[in-house]
Amino acid sequence: MTHTLRLDRLIGRRVLTVNNRSLGRLEECRVERRGSAWVVTEWVVGSAGLLERLGLGARLVIGLSRRASYIIRWDQLDLSDPEKPRLSCPIDDLRRAA
Repeated sequence: MTHTLRLDRLIGRRVLTVNNRSLGRLEECRVERRGSAWVVTEWVVGSAGLLERLGLGARLVIGLSRRASYIIRWDQLDLSDPEKPRLSCPIDDLRRAA
């Protein structure tokens, strides 16, 4: 099943864990082209995603670190309520951003 969501309404939203704690904000998404459509494959939560959006130079200028940043596969994020994105797995199942 295909869902269409507006990225501008998702970027910046806090992601909740399965036990209702804040993991961080959705800062970036990674997409692939499949046929005529663009498909989100991963979400980046935390400062690593912000750095991707702003570029590496921003890190050097404003001193952002990459701690507490996670890569969330598309199937690990429940977007049934786009206002409140929620993990569908434990934090331990997520990949840390490098």
